[in-house]
Amino acid sequence: MTGWNESQWFAFAGSVAFKSAVVLGAAWLAAWTLRRRSAASRHLLWTAASVAVLALPVLMAALPALTLRSGGILDSGAWLLSASSTAGQAGTAPVAMPYAAGRGQSATRGTAPWRPDWRLWIMLLWAAGAAVAALQLAIACGGMWRVRRRSRRFAEEDLVAELSRSLGIGHTVDVLENSRSSMPMTYGLLRPAVFLPEDAADWPEERRRMVLLHELAHVRRGDAATHWLARAAVNLYWWNPLAWLAWRAFLKERELAADDMVLASGARASEYAMQLLEVARGLQSTPAMGCAAVAMARRSQLEGRMLAILDPAVRRGAPRRLAGVAAALVAVALVAPLAAVHAQQPADATQSPDVDATIRAAAAQQNHALLDQAAKAAVSQGKLDLAQQFLDASLGIREQVSGQSSVDYGVGLVKLAALAQRRGRTDEAASLYTRALQALGDRPEAAPALLEMGVLSLARRDADGAFGYFQRAERADPAYAQTALMWMAVVKARQPESASEAESLFQRALSQPDADPWEKAATLDLYAGLLRRTGRADEADAVAAQAGEVRNAARKRPTVAAKNDLPPGVYRVGDGVAPPVPIYRKEPDYSEEARLAKYSGEVVVSLEIGPDGVPSNIQIVRGLGLGLDEKAVDAVSQWRFTPGTRNGVPVTVMAQVAINFRLL
Repeated sequence: MTGWNESQWFAFAGSVAFKSAVVLGAAWLAAWTLRRRSAASRHLLWTAASVAVLALPVLMAALPALTLRSGGILDSGAWLLSASSTAGQAGTAPVAMPYAAGRGQSATRGTAPWRPDWRLWIMLLWAAGAAVAALQLAIACGGMWRVRRRSRRFAEEDLVAELSRSLGIGHTVDVLENSRSSMPMTYGLLRPAVFLPEDAADWPEERRRMVLLHELAHVRRGDAATHWLARAAVNLYWWNPLAWLAWRAFLKERELAADDMVLASGARASEYAMQLLEVARGLQSTPAMGCAAVAMARRSQLEGRMLAILDPAVRRGAPRRLAGVAAALVAVALVAPLAAVHAQQPADATQSPDVDATIRAAAAQQNHALLDQAAKAAVSQGKLDLAQQFLDASLGIREQVSGQSSVDYGVGLVKLAALAQRRGRTDEAASLYTRALQALGDRPEAAPALLEMGVLSLARRDADGAFGYFQRAERADPAYAQTALMWMAVVKARQPESASEAESLFQRALSQPDADPWEKAATLDLYAGLLRRTGRADEADAVAAQAGEVRNAARKRPTVAAKNDLPPGVYRVGDGVAPPVPIYRKEPDYSEEARLAKYSGEVVVSLEIGPDGVPSNIQIVRGLGLGLDEKAVDAVSQWRFTPGTRNGVPVTVMAQVAINFRLL
């Protein structure tokens, strides 16, 4: 679990939240069925429920998964999402709106600061609430410990011994005198003590007997220990109203059970009710101590207790001594299958392989390429932690086979650095790129690392260092010359006195053969921007038009299947296929490259949305380059939908989504 990412932790927390609510709901149903049984039986039930919800996260982490499929074998279909020029709209219409990214962010800013998303904020809020509640309990326990040290023993030890024997308590119970007017209470885990107000010796003898019987009943029942269990449960699930309702029911049934034990010892119901009323009226409980100690009388529960005490029809039986332990074990046994259940998507070709088996097989064959391919597949599915494991293992094989000074090892470092950069770990990426260049020098394999180090240097406002890296990339591998020259032009374009040099570099970049069409279009757009800034609007318009022609030509390439060539079971909207509706959209991040180049535009992607509402097979239909295509794919892969249907059955649908990137 220590290697889990934020999404996995959130999924675990969500599963704990849902399953705990199921357990508490089942406990309420069981309590209703036991409404005519004794209070001790219902208190035992709530104790068992507390144990169950406390054990739930531990069991979920420790038990092997019992997987259940989240869906059956269904037909699948497709749909087409049309783009709109208005960002941020949502609704039930079958239209996925374009999304603007990077608003309000400075194009000259360096690495974007890390910002936790809403899932992490929810988990932090849960943890903070539980920590505050645990601190409150710890402070209360510290207060009770100080009270116990300052208290003196109750003088009537013979009376205490007599009443203890009558309740079947086989050991000596410490009865201590506390401050005047404090509520009688019981506190202590292993050897609980009873606390009485210091003026208890002045009470009528009958009141002393009744109060002592009640508190000794708590000792006999082990209520001080179960109090902590239930309190820990409500502290952990503090946000859940069901947990607080269960806590109130637990307290109510505990006091009723202690009352029943007092009455079973021979006390008259009317006399006991009168003495209980006098105690509640004349003494006060301390809320700060109430979460750690078992107080005798809570005024909010007094009316119900009086009615129960005076009702001769109430059952007052008590479970046997080991019933609590047995109930806790049964609760854990019953909740274990629920804890082990995990939803499983239907198996398909994109399902992740077994990580350990893949790594072991690659290590046995000394085949790092197998792990590189597995990492690439994991990245395409957004499983970056899984990709990290594969690439780490791949680097180990490269080191073992070729050594740390080899080209193979350097290439492995480049792959790890690219993954770190994708995860926003800029410093880690820079360190890995630097190590890679030590192994690669200026070989062709070093070109990607040189380009990225140039971009990182530019983000740090080291223009000369960035230009040097881009020059080395151009010389290292002609295949990267177009990109390197474009970046060299961007560096010079940021310096007004070097506009002519920037123009020459843009023209050299555009003259490179076999350039990627999206990168070429990006270069043309940046060149047009330079021309506009130098007052050559007509030339800028001509270059921008050329960029549009390049994109149109690239768009006509067959990137998305025609209607009759769709994969089996994939449909578009129409002919009985209802569209899915977006229910969650992740805002795309702006790439550092595009931010530094002050570059914006629209990316169009195609995707398939399965019966589970999860997108897959995401492809670029119209790209921008400069890292924005990858950012669009990353964002759309996290979108979620209400699935489309064909004749009422959820199916797989084909869609297109437009993502707008704008720097304001």
